[in-house]
Amino acid sequence: MNTIHATLDLSAWIGLARRHPLRWALPAGLIALAAVLFAVVRPPTWQASQALTVRNEAVNRNDELGAFGHADQMKAVQETILELARSRGVLHATLVDVGPPANHAGSADAWPTERDVADFRDAVVIAPPKGTDFGSTEVFYLNVKDRDRDRAIRLAETLCDRLETRFQNIRDTKAQSMVGELANAVRLAQVDLDDATAKLSAIEKEVGPDLAELRILNDATNGDSTLRRTAGEIRTELRTARTGYETNKELLALLEQAQHDQGQLLAAPNQLLESQPALRRLKDGLVDSQIQTAQLKGRMSDEHPLVKAARESEQEIGRHLHHELAIAIRAVKADLRLTGDRLRLLEERLTESTSRLERLAALRAPYANQLASAAHRTSVLQRAEQQLSQARATQASAAETSLISRIDTPDTGTRPLGPGRASISLFGLVGGLLVGLGVLLLSAGPVPAETVEESASIEPNAPRDPAVVDKPAATALPGDGLLAMPRRNPSFAANRPTVGRGTLTGALEKLNGNSHAPKV
Repeated sequence: MNTIHATLDLSAWIGLARRHPLRWALPAGLIALAAVLFAVVRPPTWQASQALTVRNEAVNRNDELGAFGHADQMKAVQETILELARSRGVLHATLVDVGPPANHAGSADAWPTERDVADFRDAVVIAPPKGTDFGSTEVFYLNVKDRDRDRAIRLAETLCDRLETRFQNIRDTKAQSMVGELANAVRLAQVDLDDATAKLSAIEKEVGPDLAELRILNDATNGDSTLRRTAGEIRTELRTARTGYETNKELLALLEQAQHDQGQLLAAPNQLLESQPALRRLKDGLVDSQIQTAQLKGRMSDEHPLVKAARESEQEIGRHLHHELAIAIRAVKADLRLTGDRLRLLEERLTESTSRLERLAALRAPYANQLASAAHRTSVLQRAEQQLSQARATQASAAETSLISRIDTPDTGTRPLGPGRASISLFGLVGGLLVGLGVLLLSAGPVPAETVEESASIEPNAPRDPAVVDKPAATALPGDGLLAMPRRNPSFAANRPTVGRGTLTGALEKLNGNSHAPKV
């Protein structure tokens, strides 16, 4: 199989460039000249960079004064500063303060125009430090571009002044709005608190002397009160009085029966006679006398003087007992009257205490709700007053202090932006040469084909493909002479085959991997 190598003959191009120097030298020279003129005429662009830092308001009461609680807060403040720096009011005021540039052709009265403000907006850039994003650090840079180095510095300084003033005005406006809103909130909270206090006072006035009892009743930690203890004591006294009253009633009935039958008195239990010690003593004496009489009768006759004396003693004790029964009945009746009066008094006191407790129990829920409402409105008022105080402090500090601080002064560096004049001239020269070479490629005519040699031997008796037909040189296409096979064996020069368009076409197709190309 035959292998054909195609190479670019540099000597042919050099000869072509010598024959047609204007085709490549003219465009190359024009472009290089234009680049040099542009490098000479082009004014430099200077960028003044001012490092700034921003802090949070101290009245926010963070753990660290002036520090942002979250990165999103810092990012929001920095984005606000970015929008303010690119706002029309700040840019217009900055241009008015600095004035027009030295080469300004328009009227000074018409400065600055809308176009000037738009161009200045494109020249202002606020960027974070390299390698960071907004919100990751408190430092950011204000960059201002201008043709004049000193004017770029003045623009950066003036823009910083206007930016700080505008940011302070924004803070003051926000603080005024917050002060007005919070003042209204404080006023409404005060009205609500006054209303709750009036209702609470009405309930306390209705309670009167039982206010302490109501407060104790409302206190969940203390379940006892003086009124409740008094009611318990009254109930205890009432039970004791009722027991004594019933005892006296039974005693009165017994004494009345004993007037007609002393045996009823002798059979009465001693508990009934606890309140009548004389009657109890007479009862015991009568029993003892009756026992003594019975004992004497057992030893003596009824006519014996001792028996008669004992019987007489028994009868005397009975008469004293009967007399004492009348006195005891009167005493028990008086005691019953007193006990009855005491029972009525205790019942009245118990009824009064119970009614007071019931009334306090009915008022406890409204009183607790009203007390909680007053406490809540008091806390709302305190919180609103605290926020109002912070807003007023913010408003006062907005006109005196700035949250934006400058780091050093604006710096333009030692060189303007963009490539220098030498770089532009070099780039123009290289570009011009490339354009001239391209023009030479496009405008060059056909070049004679160079020699072709085979790297492998060709069989002398191999039949030739009838499809391969040598074409005359007159039909060669432009550029066919660029592909040639350099001949390295001098002995082969006399017998080298003549290569036409068809042979070169086949060789190119084989180099491109076309399996259907005819073989040489």
